[in-house]
This record gives sequence, structure tokens and C-alpha cells, in this order.
Amino acid sequence: MNPLSGTQALVTGASRGIGRAVARALAVAGAEVYAVARGLAGLESLVAEVQALAPGAEARVHALACDLRQAQDVQRLLVPVLETVAQRPTLLINNAGVFPLAPIVDTTPEVFADTIDSNLVAPFRVLHTLLRPMRESGRGHVVTIGSVADRRTFGGNSAYAASKFGARALHEVLREELVGTGVRATLVAPSATDTPIWDPIDPDNTPGLPPRAAMLRPDDVADAVLWAVTRPAHLNIDEVRLSRA
Repeated sequence: MNPLSGTQALVTGASRGIGRAVARALAVAGAEVYAVARGLAGLESLVAEVQALAPGAEARVHALACDLRQAQDVQRLLVPVLETVAQRPTLLINNAGVFPLAPIVDTTPEVFADTIDSNLVAPFRVLHTLLRPMRESGRGHVVTIGSVADRRTFGGNSAYAASKFGARALHEVLREELVGTGVRATLVAPSATDTPIWDPIDPDNTPGLPPRAAMLRPDDVADAVLWAVTRPAHLNIDEVRLSRA
């Protein structure tokens, strides 16, 4: 049984890590997945993974290269999607982001601004494009991938924390505005998750950071997303927090 059969889903940051795991899980569960990333290479291998797991499901995965920080790219990407698919996307998984770590004195204004743009402005831009059609249709689900850093501060984490606290605030406002519309909103907030985003940081050899073996796995987060979006339509999962047992 495919619980998401007939569902359209847009997943950002889908070429690696959590976004890739979510896109894969949604496609295997029957959704038509529009997988978005800056480059096509990782998305093409995602299609191959889906094919290996569920032969035939790969036809439901559409790779879309787009820099979500650029307003013109978002319009170029999303408007054709809305105009050409039989149904408007009913799931939006806002996941794409960056993860710079440095003390405030070593964080340049340019890095700070790029982090806010990537982790907060870009998700808002995608949401703003898709939300009105969702509300008009009276259905849909917006999932924001948060972090433990959206509610707890850590030294060396100014840019990322500011962006994720903002993403949490945006989710909470969205949830208030969506009550009674038929459109749902969920924040999925995992603790440290072992993805390529950690590669430049080398947490195993950096004091104060959890070793990769003690982190969550991307599939753990994907399972939580799949669970949230497959609850009965009358039920909204406001927030899911994930941590290592």
C-alpha cells in the first residue's frame, strides 16, 4: 500500500543528507516528488536509489536544479510546476540550508547574511509561492526541518542559530494562520544528524561536538516526516523533536 499515492511533494535540499532521505521516503511511499537542489548530480543518484528500493517509483521523482536564494530561480522553478502538474503540490518540505560554525568575531557579515538568506529567506520565498494555492485548495502540509539549535543556543553558532530560531518563529506564525484552513504545518526538529554538512567540521576531532556515531541518521528524520504527513487529515502534528536514545 502506498499511503501517499496521488500526492505531490516538493522537497528542498534533496541531493544529500536529510532532504535526500525525505525525498526517497516520500517517493517510495507513493508521492510524486519534485526534488530540488543547486546541482543535478546528487539528484540523479537519488533517482537511482529510489529505483533500487521500489522499481517504478523512480518515474515519480523529478530533479530540479535551483538556487533558492535567487528569487528569479524560484519563480522559474515553481511557477512551471504549479502550471503543469495535474494537482498542486500538497506537501512542502523546507529543508535546504547551510551550517557555518564560527565565533561571532570570526563570522563575517557576508557569511551571516548568506546563512539567513539560505536558511530563512529562501524557505519563506518557497512557502510564499506555494501557500496561496494550498489555501485555495483547502489542503496541503508544510514541513519545516528545524534543529535543536532552533530553541537552544551554542557557542560558535550565531548565524545558524539566528536562522533556525527565525525558522521556528515562522513555523509558529504559519501554524496560527492555518488553523481551520485544511492546510497543516509541522516543525521537525532533530538533534545532530550525521550528514555531509558535518564533513568540513570533522566533529569526531573537534572538542565540544558530538561524534558522528552518536548522531541521528537522515532516515530517522525522514521516518518522522513520513509519519507526520500521513496522520489523518483532521490531526495536525505541531512539532516533532528527535534525539538520540
